[in-house]
This record gives sequence, C-alpha cells and structure tokens, in this order.
Amino acid sequence: DAAAGRKVFVEAECYKCHEVKGEKFPAVAEKEKGVGSELSQMAGMHPVEFFAESIINPNAVIDPKGKELGYLGEDGKSKMPDYSDVLTAKQVTDLAAYLASLKGSEHKTH
Repeated sequence: DAAAGRKVFVEAECYKCHEVKGEKFPAVAEKEKGVGSELSQMAGMHPVEFFAESIINPNAVIDPKGKELGYLGEDGKSKMPDYSDVLTAKQVTDLAAYLASLKGSEHKTH
C-alpha cells in the first residue's frame, strides 16, 4: 500500500536524509539533515524487492560512488540505519511500495 508507505516514510523521518522531488514533507533544520540519495526517480531503476532489502539491510548493495557522495561512513558501510528491528514487515512492504511508486517528474505532489 503506497499511501500507507508514504505515512511510514514520514513517521520514520526518512525525509530528514532523503529528498523526494515533488513531495512535501515537514521542514528539517540544517543541523538535523542527513545524507541520503534523492528518491523520486528510483522506481524506474530498481524492483520493489530492492527497496525492501535496502530498508532492512542498507549494506546489501553499496554504490561505489557512495563514499564521494557522503552516503558511506569511514568503515565503508552505509550511513543509513538498519530498520529491521524498528519497522514491522507490513511497514517495510508498504514503504517499499511507496518508493517503487515514485516516478520522478511524473510523480504527483501530496
């Protein structure tokens, strides 16, 4: 359920690190902003299973450019927290569905 997944995105404060062009989320103070990829065009790049795996195991796939983009720590691992103990299976599924629904410039603002 992509709509429920968007709610999870907000509740888990994913917007503090990940931008979604065309979406409106609560404002984030500069000191609270993290580093994460922009997500609005990800649907065309990955299957829904990729998003679910990335949420519960952020180190499953490491982008070779991640270090220069600031996505990786000094240890070479993702700065993204592991949500496997935070979110339920339904929340992960819904959040993955939301991410898979993003279509970049075609995506409608909520």
